[in-house]
Amino acid sequence: MMQKVTLIVAGKELILETGRIARQAGGAVFAQYAGSAVIATVCSSHDSIEGLDYVPLTVDYNEKYYAAGKIPGGFIKRESRPKDKEILVSRLIDRPMRPLFDKAFGREIQLIPTTLSTDQVNPPDILAIIASSAAVHISDIPFNGPVAGVRVCQVEGELIVNPTYEQIEKSTMEIVVAGTKDGITMVEGGAKEVSEELMIQALDKAHAMIKEFCALQDKLREIAGKEKLPILKLSYSLENADAIRAEAFPKLQSACFLPTKHERHDGIKAVKTEMANLYAEQLEDEKQKKLFNALFEEMEYEILRTSILNNGKRVDGRGLEDIRNINCEIGILARTHGSALFTRGETQALAVTTLGTVFDEQIFDDIEGDKRENFMLHYNFPPYSVGEVGRTGTGRREIGHGHLALRSLKAMIPSKEEFPYTIRVVSEIMESNGSSSMASVCGGTLSMLHAGVPMKKPVAGIAMGLITSSSGDRFAVLSDILGEEDHLGDMDFKVAGTKDGITGFQMDIKIAGVSPEIMSKALDQAKRGRLHILSIMNKCIDKPVDQISEYAPKIITIKIDVDKIGALIGTGGKNIKALCEQYSVKINTEDDGTVTIYGKNTKDAEEAKAAVISVVSDPELNRVYNGVVKKIMEYGAFVEILPGKEGLVHISKLSRQRIEKISDVIKEEGQVIPVKLIEIDKLGRLSLSYIDAIDPDGAPASRAPSEGHGRSERERPRPNRNGPRH
Repeated sequence: MMQKVTLIVAGKELILETGRIARQAGGAVFAQYAGSAVIATVCSSHDSIEGLDYVPLTVDYNEKYYAAGKIPGGFIKRESRPKDKEILVSRLIDRPMRPLFDKAFGREIQLIPTTLSTDQVNPPDILAIIASSAAVHISDIPFNGPVAGVRVCQVEGELIVNPTYEQIEKSTMEIVVAGTKDGITMVEGGAKEVSEELMIQALDKAHAMIKEFCALQDKLREIAGKEKLPILKLSYSLENADAIRAEAFPKLQSACFLPTKHERHDGIKAVKTEMANLYAEQLEDEKQKKLFNALFEEMEYEILRTSILNNGKRVDGRGLEDIRNINCEIGILARTHGSALFTRGETQALAVTTLGTVFDEQIFDDIEGDKRENFMLHYNFPPYSVGEVGRTGTGRREIGHGHLALRSLKAMIPSKEEFPYTIRVVSEIMESNGSSSMASVCGGTLSMLHAGVPMKKPVAGIAMGLITSSSGDRFAVLSDILGEEDHLGDMDFKVAGTKDGITGFQMDIKIAGVSPEIMSKALDQAKRGRLHILSIMNKCIDKPVDQISEYAPKIITIKIDVDKIGALIGTGGKNIKALCEQYSVKINTEDDGTVTIYGKNTKDAEEAKAAVISVVSDPELNRVYNGVVKKIMEYGAFVEILPGKEGLVHISKLSRQRIEKISDVIKEEGQVIPVKLIEIDKLGRLSLSYIDAIDPDGAPASRAPSEGHGRSERERPRPNRNGPRH
């Protein structure tokens, strides 16, 4: 039996229904808003694992091309591996929901939100967050939800909730906010240097809408919710727990405050090994071993948090606002276009910038429509960065962290008109102990400036943390958090921006929510930290280098008359292909008459530019051209001086002395000879004179190749003052 609930949002009806589609799933909600529709399903495994210490949740958001009336591009005409966008939306759903599942449930959970229809006006990702939460909420899976998501944009100074694609395109800030009725638990977004005050206003507006979406899901559960499955209670406990704790706790207190990450790791491991040896017989039981490990994590959790709240002391000895030592280097790689090594404490990012042409742009083919991007940032996190052995490759973490760094830098990237290069930044994480994504932002800025990218302003990023007391009456905001503080803390809050405002923003909260007081303090403290990091970066490099690398492609942009584009391209593109072949360049034309030349070096690009100008120029009287002999007649030769423009060199104009036949001067068709345009008659016919037959008044002009003429000028025979040569 179908049940549904509705809510009017921005004048349109949001519908959540269940009982009509996917009825065998543990929970299924079909959500519709305007022309967009998402089906979200959730199932849990039949068997549970007692004592599981994590939530085995998988979220697989996917978009069907038919949703937008499209067939997938390329050779494979069906949806295949997840696109980056689908992975990013999966993370948007996973991050706010994961903390609300109980580890003791002990079953695998699979959540599959699928976009079935899109009007290409209203983004379906927010609908997917709401539908996913609703599916779990009405299912038999225990869940401390519901949660909901909201997108907020600033358009022309106004904050808009759940904007359209068009409004997003015009916005100066775009954030996705998720949370429960009690508070915000996740934020992700980018902006164009917005203030901390505006960010707080946007979060307040988002939470008001989140409460309404959560109330709608509660209504659906009231009429269609299933009875929840039981949470497994452990049937056993750790033996000798008090004795182990009493002996290990003081030793752990010393080990947890050793200077470096590896020293702390080795110190804690030594204490665990010592205790494990003492209770070896007991720990032969795998269940006891799990509880033993859990006890040590609980003690670390208590030691770290108590020290921070009571003494303001962190595990590496810093104060709450202290930033680790920062070192910036540029130009460490000889053949790359730009490179930088950014080191902050035990986190290090090697950022490399490569400049390409319009032909290197990233092409996206998805349900939002085809688009191109000329700025890319790719983040790699190899296992050696944390001293471990593991697989290499691109996972969801790499895509998510890279996207955050990209959004943080994108607002400061110059327009294509200002800098007509495609820019690719790769961040290789060489060491990691706290916010390698923000290190990627800093390293990315340094490497782009070293590559000569005229960024509007430098960008830096910082990761903030939060520790709260069990009663909730005390809290501490931490600047530049370590990996331990991220793992054992209550918040991971990353802020990137310039000296004038925020450009990137990501927050994950493990507690019910944060108060406006905490948020204001965190943003204010993050700004001070960001400005400190920027001041150090600026000492290394604060503006783009004057010249881009000699190994980067050379790009020249010129404007031609729109009605000359056809002449430049030629029939079937033959003219422009011949130009590209002769000068070893690539040439791109725009409908507005913009011509962009991409050369491997300056010489090729400049020669191609002169050739393009010649092609689109009208023949000029008294100008000298390097012409190509197209046809030899008894009375003279027809010579092409510009593509499609031929003139006659009469036999009388081939030499100052009388000659008996043409072959005395011109030996073959295809020969390149210097000629001067001496007359254009009323019918537009061109009369030429061989340059040896006149008193030349300048050097021969550069000439563009024409159809059917592919050899470069230096390969062709050229005449000289002593007569023509072969």
